[in-house]
Amino acid sequence: MLLADLADLVLPAACAGCGAERVRLTYGVCGDCVTELEGLRPRAAEPVPPPAGFPPCMAVGTYAGALRGALLAYKEKGRHRLARPLGTLLAGAVAALAPRDRPVVLVPVPSTAAARRERYGDHMARLAGHAARRLRSAGYLVNVVQPLRALPRPDSTSLDAHERATVAVNSLRMIPRIGVLRRDGRWRGTLVVADDIVTTGATLAAVARRLEEADMQVTGAAVLAATELRTFSPRFRL
Repeated sequence: MLLADLADLVLPAACAGCGAERVRLTYGVCGDCVTELEGLRPRAAEPVPPPAGFPPCMAVGTYAGALRGALLAYKEKGRHRLARPLGTLLAGAVAALAPRDRPVVLVPVPSTAAARRERYGDHMARLAGHAARRLRSAGYLVNVVQPLRALPRPDSTSLDAHERATVAVNSLRMIPRIGVLRRDGRWRGTLVVADDIVTTGATLAAVARRLEEADMQVTGAAVLAATELRTFSPRFRL
């Protein structure tokens, strides 16, 4: 961490949020972008129309501005120091769904092996870990579990909504060690699925379906950003 801090001071990279150069950075983001990110407040979001089984969803903000820049830098450029502030933002979305007096299980959407290689590790597991630490410091009892694995799946760009949903479900498999999620044969607590971006909602709906097939009732989904759909009107509601 010390070397990373010195790199920001001596050889600063461009701001992950807006691209500004030669400015003082905090975890890779300039002061103006920090202010923008700190001003975000989670709100309910769902695609229009939502896919079948889409869970109640809270998004920190729209996929634009400093939030978009920080997410891209974190996912595509390996700027892992952004995991801490992004995890803090994600924690706010989880808190909007989870009562403080109940245990919370946070389930990050799984990445394929290829995505983990391309994105310098499991980016959602890392974000969920930071979000959980933030929530624990606020008094929540939180556990991060990964009961699903993601198989390679074809490009879904040209698929319609039904086909996209089918591909998403078929790409997920339960890992046979889910007993930690239940006590006395029943699931107890608040189960929240965590993801970085929601667009059509197919992935979140598929994850919720797989978990519920294993008798784990999903309370909702917490995401960092919601995109504006270009194929429907009105656009993504946030």
